[in-house]
Amino acid sequence: MHSESDYDVVIIGAGPIGLACGIEAKKAGLRYLIVEKGCLVNSLYHYPLHMTFFSTSERLEIGNVPFISHGPKPNRAESLEYYRRVCSFWQLNVRLYEKVNSTEIDNGFHKIITTKKTYRAKSLILSLGFYDLPYLLDVPGEDLPKVKHYYDEPHPYFGQNIIVVGAANSAVDVALETYRKGAIVTMVIRESSILDSVKYWVKPDIENRIKESSIKAFFNSEILEIRPSSAIVKTPQGVIELENDFVLAMTGYQPPFDFMTACGIKFHDDEFHTPVYDEKTMETNVMNLYLAGVVCGGLKTNKWFIENSRVHAEMIVKDLMRKIK
Repeated sequence: MHSESDYDVVIIGAGPIGLACGIEAKKAGLRYLIVEKGCLVNSLYHYPLHMTFFSTSERLEIGNVPFISHGPKPNRAESLEYYRRVCSFWQLNVRLYEKVNSTEIDNGFHKIITTKKTYRAKSLILSLGFYDLPYLLDVPGEDLPKVKHYYDEPHPYFGQNIIVVGAANSAVDVALETYRKGAIVTMVIRESSILDSVKYWVKPDIENRIKESSIKAFFNSEILEIRPSSAIVKTPQGVIELENDFVLAMTGYQPPFDFMTACGIKFHDDEFHTPVYDEKTMETNVMNLYLAGVVCGGLKTNKWFIENSRVHAEMIVKDLMRKIK
């Protein structure tokens, strides 16, 4: 006899791909549950307030629910509204603000221990984002309130001396937007130049602002210490102290490798620390444990997006139904 906490599949993560997995499981008649440590589509919620997606709306659709946006590409608010509507339309079984502490194998079942309850499932899907674990600067003072690893909007930084750390798209966007809203911006960059991966229509903008000194930039440099009203920076010319009100560390984010390892997942010995999984079924080296979405790429977080990983949900549920038969 199964208890009310027994499921055919438990999905960890209520992002767009986790929701897509729930939809496919429901369509197949499986007893499923989606568990999410934060709010619905938690990673999207933490995007900058006025962010616009690179993709057009139809490429972000799941569950055959139309996504209509007012512009050529949807913004953050429209996306949050859309995925709320998807969740309501499909009446998905989602438990929000319930963090998974650990998982283990129990008599052939996956045992999922959360902050609120313990569940058992025949199979488990990890649809984990990577937006919760920023790469830290690992310097004294990083725990000060003035240090931010997430960017929301430019207004709070008007008239403030801010340091933006990084040379990729996020750092460049933050530097330009805060500068244009009245911040005094300095970039601290480990590399010798702005990265070539920066959007081609933005790269000349930031390079010209640096060239004209509207935005200061220290290349081949790094922060050594953050103080309440300044920051110590190591530059090729020596160590300097910069007057500073905020540090926006746009250093990128990493997948939850520790959690995945604790689940028993193995990784390839490659530069991206790619998890081991079957590309036809998305099953990992652990029986009945599947991966879906961006987590499949390891450190290559720009490999999988909503539009090209929606199919993971169908692939996984197809394999689950094959096993049931």
